[in-house]
Amino acid sequence: MDKVRVEAIETQAVIGVYEFEHLAPQPLILDLELTTDFSRAFISDDLYDALDYDAITQQVRVFCETSRYQLLETLAGGIITLLMDHYPVDKIAVTIRKPNALSGALATIWCERTRAQMTGERPLP
Repeated sequence: MDKVRVEAIETQAVIGVYEFEHLAPQPLILDLELTTDFSRAFISDDLYDALDYDAITQQVRVFCETSRYQLLETLAGGIITLLMDHYPVDKIAVTIRKPNALSGALATIWCERTRAQMTGERPLP
């Protein structure tokens, strides 16, 4: 399988479990890894047969900036669902860093799901 990685996407979101975190958007830094098959793109040299990582990045930014979640994990699940719904990917990994969450440390979560896991399909034997 082939992969597209988009790293260090800067965005913001109103996110957190504490009341003060709901007052204003907080900075987030995201990494995406999307697994797919680029065999058609190898031959066609057409963006339609690949993943448009600029469009993906813009969609993820808009999603984050308009979201209202308590947990980074829920935001990651929303991003995975969004991308699975719009792109022919088999697996997605999302890393989200929340730079202002902790004093003297960096809060980071990493989530990875396959299309089968997200749709409840059972893998073929």
